[in-house]
Amino acid sequence: MKLEKAAQPTMYFIGVTTGSSSIMKVFPEWAQALGLKDTVMKGIDIAIHEKPEVYREVVEFIKKDPLSMGALVTTHKIDLYNGAKDMFEYLDPYALQFGELSSISKQDGKLCGHAKDPITCGMAMEEFVPKDYWKEHKEAGVFIMGAGGSAISMCSYYMRNAGKGNDPAKIVIANRSQPRLTEIERINEGMNPAGIPTEYYLTPEPGQNDEVLAKMGKGSLVINATGLGKDRPGSPLTDAALFPEEAIVWELNYRGERLFMHQAEAQADSRNVQVNDGWMYFIYGWTQVIAEVFHTEILGERLKEMDRIAAKFNKR
Repeated sequence: MKLEKAAQPTMYFIGVTTGSSSIMKVFPEWAQALGLKDTVMKGIDIAIHEKPEVYREVVEFIKKDPLSMGALVTTHKIDLYNGAKDMFEYLDPYALQFGELSSISKQDGKLCGHAKDPITCGMAMEEFVPKDYWKEHKEAGVFIMGAGGSAISMCSYYMRNAGKGNDPAKIVIANRSQPRLTEIERINEGMNPAGIPTEYYLTPEPGQNDEVLAKMGKGSLVINATGLGKDRPGSPLTDAALFPEEAIVWELNYRGERLFMHQAEAQADSRNVQVNDGWMYFIYGWTQVIAEVFHTEILGERLKEMDRIAAKFNKR
């Protein structure tokens, strides 16, 4: 990791394999369309679950460098928050509630941290989950594989909108390690007043997620929020896994091998499975952080323009 003083307005992408992300090609055209003159994007690659001092070094650099405007954080949202939360003058309510950061920005001399995923993941899901879907699919639940920041945000989306007669039958979380599973259960207990039934499974071994999946009802939403298939090869399911009939499948990854997505596509006809990748999650996730960093608004026609620009570089 090499951090060099910015010579022009710079936004950073803090991730694992940032160089292969479409954003590196998309951002220059977005910046031009948004009127962000001479602004550039740079990647900062950090190994998964790095030491706290690594995250602190990055935050300190952005905080003190005048032309470093801010950053989007992926993969490291929870670890960066835990390692450097005391370095921010402002943390938004979602960041404090969920213990994660996806956006770093500056305003009035203050370093600000936001958790945008609770908002943007909902925007993305509304692209493919019909408005009254759960009213019409009473046995359908939500099965999320992974217990990181994205999973927390998805739970938040359903729980904060619950109690209006349009709730999934249950929310099921499976993760390969216990600490994150324990943490998401703790967070969910504090934001589930409507009492959506929740289940938690420790699934470190191949095939264990398959067993949990087999318990999901017809029409369930099945989500890969593990990162497998993008930053690391593989899928949280084996090839023997059977998706529920009429399932809606969401592969959060929009690039990489995306084995999970291909497993679902193989059952699209036989099980009537609807498969969605993470493209719109990518669009919403990036545009709303850019809006925060540069103190602007990217919605409506402006958002559609960003999508059209990005689509030119999309090699899905």
